Amino acid sequence: MARLADYFVVVGYDLDKRGGSEGQGHILQRFPEKDWEDNPFPQGIELFCQPNGWQLVPERERPSFFVSVLTDINSERHYCACFTFWEGLDNPQLQKAEASEVDEDEVPGLVQPAQVFAPKSLVLVSRLDHTEVFRNCLGLIYTVHVDSLSVPLETVIGNLLTCVIPVAGGSQPGQEEREESLRTITLGAGDRQVIQTPINDSLPVSGSSVAHLFRQLGIVNVLYLFCAALTEHKILFLSSSYQRLTDACRALLAIMFPLKYSFTYVPILPGKLLEVLSTPTPFIIGVNSFFRSETQELLDVIIADLDGGTVTIPECVHISLLPDPLLQQTQTALSMVLDPELEIADHAFPPSSTQPSTLKIQDKEIRAVFLWLFGQLFHGYRWCLHIIRIHPEPVIRFHKAAFLGQRALTEDDFLMKVLDGMAFAGFISERGPPYRPTDLFDDLIANQVERIRQEECSPHKVMNHIKELAEQLFKNENPYPVVAMHKVQRPAESPGHNDPKNLAIFPPLDDVTVQLFIDHAAAKLKTAPPMVKAELNGMVPSGPPLGDIVDRHGHVLANSARRLEVVRNCITYIFDNKMLEAKKLMPAVLRALKGRAARVCLTQELNQHVLQNRAVLDDQQFDYIVRMMNCTLQDCSHMDEHGIAAILLPLVTAFCRKLGAGITQFAYSCVQEHMVWTNMQFWEAMFYSDVQNHIRALYLEADGGEQSIASGPAAGGQELLGALELASEQSRLWPTLSKEQQSERVQKEESTVFSQAIHYANRMSYLLLPLDTSKNRLLNRSGIGDVESVSNSYVTNSIAGSMAESYDTESGFEDAESSDVANSVVRFINRFVDKVCNESGVTNEHLKALHTMIPDIVQMHIETLDAVHRESKRLPPIQKPKLLRPILLAGEELVMDGMRVHLISDGREEATGALGGPALLPAEGAIFLTTYRLIFKGTPNDPLVGEQVVTRSFPIASLTKEKRISVSLSMDQFIQEGLQLRSCTFQLLKIAFDEEVASDLAEVFRKHMHKLRYPQHVQGTFAFTVGQSGKTLVEHKTKDKNQSIKTLSKNLVKSAKRTIGRQYVTRKKYSPPTWENRSSLQSELDEDEISVSEELDQGSLTLSSTIRSSDRQTMSNVVERACCRDYQRLGLGTLSNSLTRSKNEPFRISTVNRMYTVCRSYPGLLIVPQSIPDSTIQRISRCYRQNRFPVVCWRNSRTKAVLLRSAGLHAKGVVGFFKSPNAPSAGPSQADSTSLEQEKYMQAIISSMPSYCEPSGRNTLGGFTSTHMSTSDSSDKLRQPKIGALMKQVMGGKEDVPGTFSRGGKWGSIRGSGRLSAYNPEVGNRLSSKESPQPNGGPSEALFLRQQRAYLYIIGDKTQLKGGKQDSFQQWEVVPIEVCDVRQVKNSFKKLIKACVPSSATSEPSMTFHRCLEESEWMCLLHRVLQVSVLVVELLDTGSSVMVSLEDGWDVTTQVVSLVQLLSDPYYRTFDGFRLLVEKEWLSFGHRFSHRGAQTLASQSSGFTPVFLQFLDCVHQIHLQFPMEFEFSQYYLKFLAYHYVSNRFRTFLLDSDYERIELGVLYEEKGERKNPQVCKSVWDYIDRLNKKTPIFFNYMFSPEDEEVLRPYSFISNLKVWDFYTEETLSEGPSYDWELVQRGRQERLAEEVPDKPDTTTPKSQRHIVWPCYDSRSRVVPDAITKLLQDLQSLEAELGLPPEKWKDTWDKIKANQRAEAKLENRPSFNSSLLMSSNLSHQRRSQGVYLPESGVGSSINLAMDRETSTTSTPVAGRPSTSTLYSQFQSTESENRSFEGILFKKGALLKPWKPRWFVLDKTKHQLRYYETRQDKECKGVIELAEVESVIPGTPTMGAPKNIEEKAFFDLKTTKRVYNFCAQDSPNAQLWMDSIQSCLSDA
Repeated sequence: MARLADYFVVVGYDLDKRGGSEGQGHILQRFPEKDWEDNPFPQGIELFCQPNGWQLVPERERPSFFVSVLTDINSERHYCACFTFWEGLDNPQLQKAEASEVDEDEVPGLVQPAQVFAPKSLVLVSRLDHTEVFRNCLGLIYTVHVDSLSVPLETVIGNLLTCVIPVAGGSQPGQEEREESLRTITLGAGDRQVIQTPINDSLPVSGSSVAHLFRQLGIVNVLYLFCAALTEHKILFLSSSYQRLTDACRALLAIMFPLKYSFTYVPILPGKLLEVLSTPTPFIIGVNSFFRSETQELLDVIIADLDGGTVTIPECVHISLLPDPLLQQTQTALSMVLDPELEIADHAFPPSSTQPSTLKIQDKEIRAVFLWLFGQLFHGYRWCLHIIRIHPEPVIRFHKAAFLGQRALTEDDFLMKVLDGMAFAGFISERGPPYRPTDLFDDLIANQVERIRQEECSPHKVMNHIKELAEQLFKNENPYPVVAMHKVQRPAESPGHNDPKNLAIFPPLDDVTVQLFIDHAAAKLKTAPPMVKAELNGMVPSGPPLGDIVDRHGHVLANSARRLEVVRNCITYIFDNKMLEAKKLMPAVLRALKGRAARVCLTQELNQHVLQNRAVLDDQQFDYIVRMMNCTLQDCSHMDEHGIAAILLPLVTAFCRKLGAGITQFAYSCVQEHMVWTNMQFWEAMFYSDVQNHIRALYLEADGGEQSIASGPAAGGQELLGALELASEQSRLWPTLSKEQQSERVQKEESTVFSQAIHYANRMSYLLLPLDTSKNRLLNRSGIGDVESVSNSYVTNSIAGSMAESYDTESGFEDAESSDVANSVVRFINRFVDKVCNESGVTNEHLKALHTMIPDIVQMHIETLDAVHRESKRLPPIQKPKLLRPILLAGEELVMDGMRVHLISDGREEATGALGGPALLPAEGAIFLTTYRLIFKGTPNDPLVGEQVVTRSFPIASLTKEKRISVSLSMDQFIQEGLQLRSCTFQLLKIAFDEEVASDLAEVFRKHMHKLRYPQHVQGTFAFTVGQSGKTLVEHKTKDKNQSIKTLSKNLVKSAKRTIGRQYVTRKKYSPPTWENRSSLQSELDEDEISVSEELDQGSLTLSSTIRSSDRQTMSNVVERACCRDYQRLGLGTLSNSLTRSKNEPFRISTVNRMYTVCRSYPGLLIVPQSIPDSTIQRISRCYRQNRFPVVCWRNSRTKAVLLRSAGLHAKGVVGFFKSPNAPSAGPSQADSTSLEQEKYMQAIISSMPSYCEPSGRNTLGGFTSTHMSTSDSSDKLRQPKIGALMKQVMGGKEDVPGTFSRGGKWGSIRGSGRLSAYNPEVGNRLSSKESPQPNGGPSEALFLRQQRAYLYIIGDKTQLKGGKQDSFQQWEVVPIEVCDVRQVKNSFKKLIKACVPSSATSEPSMTFHRCLEESEWMCLLHRVLQVSVLVVELLDTGSSVMVSLEDGWDVTTQVVSLVQLLSDPYYRTFDGFRLLVEKEWLSFGHRFSHRGAQTLASQSSGFTPVFLQFLDCVHQIHLQFPMEFEFSQYYLKFLAYHYVSNRFRTFLLDSDYERIELGVLYEEKGERKNPQVCKSVWDYIDRLNKKTPIFFNYMFSPEDEEVLRPYSFISNLKVWDFYTEETLSEGPSYDWELVQRGRQERLAEEVPDKPDTTTPKSQRHIVWPCYDSRSRVVPDAITKLLQDLQSLEAELGLPPEKWKDTWDKIKANQRAEAKLENRPSFNSSLLMSSNLSHQRRSQGVYLPESGVGSSINLAMDRETSTTSTPVAGRPSTSTLYSQFQSTESENRSFEGILFKKGALLKPWKPRWFVLDKTKHQLRYYETRQDKECKGVIELAEVESVIPGTPTMGAPKNIEEKAFFDLKTTKRVYNFCAQDSPNAQLWMDSIQSCLSDA
């Protein structure tokens, strides 16, 4: 029973204390005056009566009522019902002067303005929440007062304060009437009301408040608030109604049931206390909307506005929502309750009425939904309770980890937070005890879980269940039918507010009378017989155990039964000592152990092999068991780990092996590396579950046989049931025991806990002390004392200190170290013991005893460990696979011998078996560091693929990134240090050092690697050191080199002129200026007024000043350089004496740069216009960056257009700043004269073109008489628009291309401004041939189009097109394009590598291969380069010259220029041609290979920028589109891509010819070769290899005459180069050919011994693994296979092997002969001719008249046309020079055959095979056709005439006279004899045409 009301208070406005604007209230009277003992009077009530403040108002307001809630210090809630009405009083302001008091009964007549109204509140304070009853009672008191009823107020109040009502229902039959009378109350004013007390007071009473809350805020908002309240966020309600605030807060608490809110709860917060809102703790508070503005700056409070229906969640607050299926189900259920019409809104025939239930019922239905939700969330919680003590009162802990683990919700944020929260802790302490009254929730958990599970997917069944629950809730709140005798007076409605009787002041009450009532009632209670309400305690049922409920997300692994079988078998094998079998199963077991079922199975199996707590194993068994344990623990998730670790804990102390006499090593010393052992919560949970088992055992023994529970199997579930039931039974018996029995039980329990604590102190020391106590391994990695632990035990400083221990401590500090480990372990165990003993009530004496014992336990254990550690070191190491030696190149030496490492899988999946196929990785082997490579060689860890050898290697020079990583291997418990090494050959080595590798050794390895990767000087690279012993590696002095740069920049300003004068001569070594000084230094050198050539005394420029004496013969060498051969072939001039040369040749070879004084990075010989003198060149060169002025590098043989290359023009140089900025320079400035010279230079180039004539003749086709002009017009028409379109694409960028190409004025006078406009609209116009129509309306002529096109296009960089001038006739035009910056290439390449070779596998959709590839933008860059190149090709082909003038002229320029030549000139698509192209454009013209490849220490910072790789990729793209046009294969390109970064050859070292000469590298290839096996040039190597094997040859090579290729460059047409993605793990990269060959021979040799047993037929089949085997070798193409078979057959027959090329040529010749016999084009050509598309793809071929030659697109291999037909008249026959098929070596043969030659004096005539070579301009002869070595050469340059001859002595017989002819040279006369006269005539004609051509 309880009092209905504790206090009645009258609070009024305090007239005395009003100060300023704020009034105050004060208590006028309170009853009873004296506090109740059990319930003191709450303070501060007056604040809560008027939460907005006490104020006087000018008009009377209506009476109001609301209930505030106050919480006292014991967290009891007091409900204060406030009934407020307003009373009139004279305005105190007016009355200050008058002293007269207004009599209370005096009635003033009319309302004067002087009268105001003051509030007065009647307050009931109660601990019961009966809002309606309070409203009625206070209303009644007011009515009695206002209507002046006959009842005295004192009586009513006295009755109210003495009302006593039952707290809860639950009526027994006998007491019905009495209860009824108690529930019906009357206050003695003719009123009656029945109080509905709830049947069960543990369920909250909500009225209809929950329904209202959902109406106000909506489902989603309330769910947010619900989750926020459960996860302890701050919640603030706003409303202008106080009662609504109270209701909303009450509703939120009601839906949280069975959890109780335990933080600040203030439904109505007075304005004066608003600062409470900034409290740091969670709260639920209501505030009147009046104070809304004050709530705006609260940053972490969720604000729910009840009136506006919004919930505002600040950005910084993250609310965890319910786990997924539950959230959805809850929302569905709620919408079915609140909006039942939603479901049938779309029905064609909706039911007549589907109204929602009445508010009161709806309220219960909503609460039922939340009850159902909690049933889902918490089901099975009782199975995770540990009961640690039963007496004197139960102590219960909840095992959170087990609960989450078994529900498979470990990752769920919401549930984790709820379980960690205060509300749940309260829930456990309240509902944990097994013997207590039960309520609806207990029933739900115990009996309805199964039903909930079955119905959760069908909403209607769920609704039925919810309705049932709602009914129970409703019954609980309204246990009695509403009684008719409910009668309460209300004040009579007065006609007007100003009715005089309304104004009566509430009278003071007589406290004596009221007190009498109270005392009277108290006395009566004492005499009344006590009402004993039987406490219905009972055992709380636990519901179904968790294990049976497989939750929906339980990741059931496929065929798990099979996996469990594997685990069982393996363990059986281990214990039966069948080690081989076990070893085979091991990988499968380790894989299976990723699943939970397998782990549990493992622990059960191991349990069966433990006898009397011990299982002694031998070494091998022990090793396997430990590995399995580690694997089991390792893959555990953070929470589930506890379940597995808990079962393993007893096992790790059971399995052991004998190490020596009396020394045993237990498994725990090998499984310490897991975080779970350092988690305090884990140990607590384990401790509690053990204590529970022991206490259960204690009582089972005590009660002897009568307990039948124990007979059940002792599985976990059963045990738990037993423990809680036992506890319940014991609690029931407890009151019946005698004191002695009680204290005996308490003591027994206490000692049980104590003994367990000692046991756990031991266990913890086992798992926390490392085997080698000098290495603080475990504590090193984790701050022991998991922060999550409920005790908030953070890491103390001292532990943190000890965690920072290093591994390799020196022996001197051994003792200090180990004691430090000991200390931290002792501290950890102490904290644990403190916590559990306090919670489980261990006495202080026992606790002290424990604290003294723990250090001893730890110390003892350390001592035993030392012995174990010592012995375990002596164990023979486990058999590890032997380290395989790598095969080394000749001259390659090991720098560091193999270190045992594990190669770990990276993000590429093929090798790991993820995509099917064997798991080749991880593999165990060794890493070798040689002078050339980094090599890993080993065998896979998976024994099923164990006999394969895995090799991964890359050249040390290609290392781009090295990063330390720590790796845990699945098999080993150790976390190892490892390295991740990336190479720009698209390889990644991710290695973990084996534990046998000392960490300092790994460090030495890293240092060596760095030294080799970045040598001090380029001479330290492998290409130079190869063959020398590594010891003699000289450290080159680098000091003076950097010095020169430093001093240079210092003296730059001071001595500009002097520096320039001497700079090139005096500094011996040239180093490209560093980036910082580059721009300033360069521009100053370039633009100073002094011309270098004038100041330098020409005589001083002897060779010795720049070139070492050893290279004195430089000039002759320079001529031999590739460029000159090429220039001669192109007809760009020969180096014969310039006087004898015809002056009419447009170009000459200039030697102005022979000393590399004009431009360091250019070659010595350059092609310049004939008319430009060398002095001009020196001046012009200074306008260009790096002095790289425009030079000709190729000429189109048909249109005679030339291709030039240069760097970009200088921006305004530094020199400009030296002059005073404003002073105008007098006279024509230097700049002007240079630009005039520049103009002259351009003009000279234009004049060289045959299509250009004097301006007067511009409209005729004057000097351009080529046979092709007329024929090519038709094709030009087709092509015209294409160029324009190309131009637009290339010039790109929306901001610079005008929207329409209208003819119009230029954008500003170009000549005047001295710089070009950013873009000239006319360029595009003319190119896209959008000319204005002719005046006569006819279409513009194609000829005019050609005339309109500029003669010279300058491809320039948008950003730098300044300083060039455009001539008025528009003979040249600038095409501005955007080039890719070097930085862009660098970053793009990094991303490309990461995409192709990811370091770790990822499942993120944003990280897929194609997405990463796209983000790298590599394809975009290729697209840009190809696009520009195709544009240039088009321009050259239509007869305009092009000058590519981009950046510094050595990156993009080189790419574009090389690609243009490759596309335009078929010669460059042969072996010789491509080599020549690279030597000329990349090497001679100074692409900075060393700098871009970061080959030395100096260039390390600039990083690796693969400009050349990009070029090769472009070639690869073209090759893919035109496979028949290239003599070389794709492999050739990959070979170059690999070796240009490998530093194996010297070809791609250094930045320019100048540097190569300086080091003496350039010409040594020609000189003596000391050790022939070491190739210094990659080209020699390729030649040599090409003779041996067709690996570089493209069998589809079948070139078109004069074919110009125009590849598609759209990204959709580009393919990812397989060079980036392929890998061959069997032999490593195949680009070091001899290594691969030797490796294969060795492998064959190994396989040979198996041969003798020929009894079984040996299978010819071989499995090919994509990432393991080299597919091209294992599955070769047909031609290669046939050639190989031929070779092997020749070898078997003992024939001398024939070279593959000869065989190939023979076969082709036969094929040609057959084709001729059949008199039709060979098969493939006819195919092509019929296929129109391929014809077009090859672009319009130049049309030839049908003669004996056949069609121009005849792809037959008949290239001997030159022997059967004379060259077409009027057309030089150069087109037939290249692409000769039967070229024996790789030379070009124009005409060949057998001639008899007369020997020198007295020598006989001999038949020789003669070859006429137009390219080299020579006639060579050989012994036989097959012969490779040339017997002699006749230079055609020396030939004077060819005349018919006469037979001389000893001439061949039977040959007609006309077959003889003589060749007269400057030195002698040669006599020849052909087979017959026509043949002789042919020879003479051919030689003659060669001579005339030259």
